[in-house]
Amino acid sequence: MNDETPAATTDSGIPLEPIYFAHSVAPGLDDRLGRPGQAPFTRGPYSTMYRERLWTMRQYAGYGSAEDTNARYRYLLSQGQTALSVAFDLPTQLGYDSTSPDVAAEVGRVGVAIDTVEDMEAVFAGLPIDQLSVNFTINATAPIILAFYLVAAERQGARLEDVAGTLQNDILKEFLARKTFIFPPEASIRLVADVVEFASEHLPRFNGISITGYHAREAGCDAVQEVGLTMASAIAYSQAFMARGLDFDFFAPRLSFHFSSQLDLFEEASKVRAARRMWHRIATRRFGAKKENSARLRFFSGCSGATLTAQQPLNNVVRSTLQCLAAVLGGAQSIHVMGYDEALAIPTEESVRLALRTQQIIAHESGVAKVIDPLAGSYFVESLTDEIEQRAWALVEQVDASGGLVEMLAQGVPQRWVAESAYTYERQVVDGERIKVGVNKYVDDSDVVPPLFEFDETAGDRQRQRLRDRLASRDAAAVAAALDALAGALAGGANSMPYIMQCGRAGATLGEIADAMRAEFGVYREPQPW
Repeated sequence: MNDETPAATTDSGIPLEPIYFAHSVAPGLDDRLGRPGQAPFTRGPYSTMYRERLWTMRQYAGYGSAEDTNARYRYLLSQGQTALSVAFDLPTQLGYDSTSPDVAAEVGRVGVAIDTVEDMEAVFAGLPIDQLSVNFTINATAPIILAFYLVAAERQGARLEDVAGTLQNDILKEFLARKTFIFPPEASIRLVADVVEFASEHLPRFNGISITGYHAREAGCDAVQEVGLTMASAIAYSQAFMARGLDFDFFAPRLSFHFSSQLDLFEEASKVRAARRMWHRIATRRFGAKKENSARLRFFSGCSGATLTAQQPLNNVVRSTLQCLAAVLGGAQSIHVMGYDEALAIPTEESVRLALRTQQIIAHESGVAKVIDPLAGSYFVESLTDEIEQRAWALVEQVDASGGLVEMLAQGVPQRWVAESAYTYERQVVDGERIKVGVNKYVDDSDVVPPLFEFDETAGDRQRQRLRDRLASRDAAAVAAALDALAGALAGGANSMPYIMQCGRAGATLGEIADAMRAEFGVYREPQPW
């Protein structure tokens, strides 16, 4: 580098040369690349990629009551969205019914409230489940939500083998970053395994888990840490499932992954290319995968809410566009684009429509989807992909040497990594080292707030009354029998999914089912560092 050239790094702190040459890329590139749809999948999981089928456009949505959310889904589908992604309120995520006095203020606030199977039916009223692909962002109560969805599908007349979608169901990242856990780690992983086993056996079009780096990234880790921690999670889950007696090739083809897409365009695209290569190596060398699909990493890309700003919110349109482009260049199978007003409120219809149009314009007008892995062969991108992979492997090896991710989470080490990275980022913004347009540079006094979503304050009361009516009309004896059977299954180690489904059919609530789990497993309280 010329001494007069200013130093530069990626967002993850990887030093960058001002220009890259052929010798910047390590020998053996052709072997590291392969072809799209072939090992090691660097260039994409499928041979035809977007030439044959575009990524799924899956806007994350849900608020208020089931009817409110159903109306938003109908609107999005009418605007050309190709799949659905469900947001749940905090009571649902934490296993409380809407009538619980402890959560009254949160009912329907950040997602839809689900208390019973009937709520799930109402969410998808008029929407044929066997013709949809639905993503559920839910973790501690994921088995209950999936069970309710499957019962709703039954009531629509759908066959289980036709139900398509993804359940997030990644509880380790809750202990790492997001903190909406309920049960202790061992019990939580057992419930994850129940879902994965059940889905692998009965739901051929459904992903029973989405191994997620997104939330650690949103909490503050960098791109290298995101990849390394996601691979460490995938190893931990695979080991847990195999310890249960499941063959790797039985469950691995339906593992899915979830990454954040942030603003360093080339680093974000390179990151997921490296991740695909790493998963292929883990699946084949570490776990002895025999099926090609077991080593084929497929991922959902969520654009980053953490990068959006309340100041000059229209700037977020540009940010989300860049993030969507990075996801496409990286070969995502499914993408969510943030609304420009999400730093302020639930997005309005206008905002979600523009976010969807962002995906559609990139897909149909930019030309970027016409060539598979268009960045391949770039000296810079290939060098950066290699560097991210090497650094992520170092993190995986550190986790392995410390007893695995579950043990490290118990010690609080990865949590500290995320916190330290987040602190560094924020200090850089505060000190002006990292430019944030409209926040610490190019600031103006206008800060006009766009029209915001107006939350219906009656939603919580409507949901609570609906639940009370259902409780009054159900067969209490049938509910008690189903909950007793579930308690026996939880105590005896049987797969809980069929029992949870029966609870849903009988009319048991999400809170009652979660209470049965609390009675068996207890409630986890995170150790405090002081």
